[in-house]
Amino acid sequence: MTVKTPLDAKPCHDRNEWDAAVDAQGGHPMQLWGWGESKAQHGWRAERLLVRDGADLVGSAQVLYRSLPFPFRSLAYIPRGPQAELSRLAEVLSAIESVVKRSGAVVLTAEPDWESTDPALSVLSASGWQKAATQILIPRTLILDLNRSDEELFAAMTKKTRQYIRKSGREELDFRLVEQAELKQCLEVYQQTAQRAAFNIHQDAYYLDIFENLAARSPVFGAFKGDRVVAFLWLAHSADTAFELYGGMTDEGSQLRANYALKWTAIQAMRERGVHRYDFNGLLNDGVSQFKFGFADHENLLVGSWDKPLSAFYPFYAKALPMARKGLRKFSSLLKR
Repeated sequence: MTVKTPLDAKPCHDRNEWDAAVDAQGGHPMQLWGWGESKAQHGWRAERLLVRDGADLVGSAQVLYRSLPFPFRSLAYIPRGPQAELSRLAEVLSAIESVVKRSGAVVLTAEPDWESTDPALSVLSASGWQKAATQILIPRTLILDLNRSDEELFAAMTKKTRQYIRKSGREELDFRLVEQAELKQCLEVYQQTAQRAAFNIHQDAYYLDIFENLAARSPVFGAFKGDRVVAFLWLAHSADTAFELYGGMTDEGSQLRANYALKWTAIQAMRERGVHRYDFNGLLNDGVSQFKFGFADHENLLVGSWDKPLSAFYPFYAKALPMARKGLRKFSSLLKR
């Protein structure tokens, strides 16, 4: 009887090698080097792990660490990952867990980019993972299949959405990529939007770092009235998936319905780049989500956040110490904004 040798997860220190590995396995943009670099500049530590069987890549994960008060040391988080072949998933998870456990983290939280019906979910459960009490990214979302034609995508939209895309496209607006010098305007619009909607955002430096670190992988699209930004939409994308990060609109942009043609511009641009999936990043029961619903006749439910306890302190972290969980909620509220 042949006994399988456990796989090892090895750190990757080369940006090009890492991003190529993420793309090769259909990974999410939050698994790209530039996303981890941006988080590392703002309170996290990033570790990129490659899992190989000989020369063959079978899995990978970008793990983000955040310090916690004593005695918990830290939490480890895999945003929209890991990447792995289903047949090797259990081995890949085990290899990653071994590395993370040596760091002293109280828990490893993963948020795979899988549908809730994915058979990979059973591997998580069988490997000792449990549904996390606190969800980080919103699992209920809307993902467009960009392999569909314009006609097919339009047919799935509501009548009002189709009308407003055409209407805003006829306005005296220019829809295009935002240049670096124009980012300040976008961030001013974002601040106004955050004040109106009462949500927290980072300092400008955080967003500027994302723009620099992800570079072409994080395009910002703007609706311009003359030289003024009246709406913007900020994405990140890997080879396979585009993901909405941030967006905002002025009162004038709202009156012009600029966000409709702007989103359609972004969707088409992502398809032109060869991206196959366009994720609207979360659905709630609010006005923004109602706007998103207009772009499709379906919704998607992802598996959400799953915990692998790594310490005897995990039950206290998860249940008995509300301050620790409050801290996690604070991190999660700022994770994508």
